[in-house]
Amino acid sequence: MSSATLGHPVPPPPTATATTPRPRRARLWWAALAAVAAVAAAVPIATTPANAESNGGVRVMPLGDSITDGFNVPGGYRIELWQRFTAGGYRIDFVGSQFNGPASLGDHDHQGHSGWTIAQIDANVVNWLRATNPRTVLLHIGTNDMYGDTSGAPGRLATLVDRITTTAPNADVFVATIIPKSGADNVVRGYNAAIPGIVQTRAAAGKRVHLVDMYRALTLSDLADGVHPNATGYRKMAVAWYDALRSVPGSIGGDTPPTTAPPTTAPPTTAPPTTPPPTTPPPTTPPPSGACRVTYSVNAWGNGLTASVSVANTGSTPVNGWALAFTLPSGQTITNGWNASYSPSSGEVTARNVSYNATIAPSTSVDVGFQATHTGNAGRPSAFTLNGTACALA
Repeated sequence: MSSATLGHPVPPPPTATATTPRPRRARLWWAALAAVAAVAAAVPIATTPANAESNGGVRVMPLGDSITDGFNVPGGYRIELWQRFTAGGYRIDFVGSQFNGPASLGDHDHQGHSGWTIAQIDANVVNWLRATNPRTVLLHIGTNDMYGDTSGAPGRLATLVDRITTTAPNADVFVATIIPKSGADNVVRGYNAAIPGIVQTRAAAGKRVHLVDMYRALTLSDLADGVHPNATGYRKMAVAWYDALRSVPGSIGGDTPPTTAPPTTAPPTTAPPTTPPPTTPPPTTPPPSGACRVTYSVNAWGNGLTASVSVANTGSTPVNGWALAFTLPSGQTITNGWNASYSPSSGEVTARNVSYNATIAPSTSVDVGFQATHTGNAGRPSAFTLNGTACALA
């Protein structure tokens, strides 16, 4: 991971005298150095937390290491996430003591620190939270811990989450599994496997903590250097954050996006046409699909579990818009999910596509999943149908 580089003051140029004229090379060197200093002075720097671009919107703190800062792509996932907020009608105020990103990122504040570990974030987070009072926290941390004491990383994360929820008890805290890392998949998977239990334990105790499966949102091909995402990878992170935020009422300002106010002009006085509407109602469910196959795996602990579901199109035509229906075993209740919308949370459940995975091309699949509680039965559903067609089980 990258680390901050300390800047050094530019020394004054040597004084030229009539008897010792400054060599041409020296004059060019000092001119270039002065130009660099002028550019550096023009870079905006946030001197106090969350005051640079506060717009009075819902305060959201992006919290983590260089992946939150946006190493390789300044602004990182925050660029696409901001644009989605804007397109969705949400008014959001990113908060934090750090500041970077392009003009297309409307709010540059964040709390991402290159090279930092869980313990370093934990040592400072109380002051950051008190300074900015966020309504929502987006936590992606632990990548730098994969270089050292990996076995203790889950415990350090649990301590950090407790610190956040104690300091900001009314904030929704979204805890992400960390993205893939080249050459370290086993340790990353081991760390990530502990995160659902950390989240579920706190959620069961009434804490406003939510899981975001960021690991499955990216692949190694989405990394620029084996550690940090490229532009595509950061966009995928933004989608995962956005879908998670929209699934938790109030976390970004309400149960649904704000709507545009109706026009203030008076309605036309001409009576509406009397032609009756078409008698054929529009379809209310996606069209039937062809052959399909479902792969379903469960990671269970105590009274919680996470389910990973892969839905493959084994037919010869694309599935455009899909609904996967299944019955959860008795006692299981979905608490949150990713890459699909789930309704209801127990019993006969239907998982429907979200905007970015509506089409399943032939010989491809989509991966979805959810977190749930259970009362002793952590088994899997016995059958699945995709748009009404029964699927084979892998």
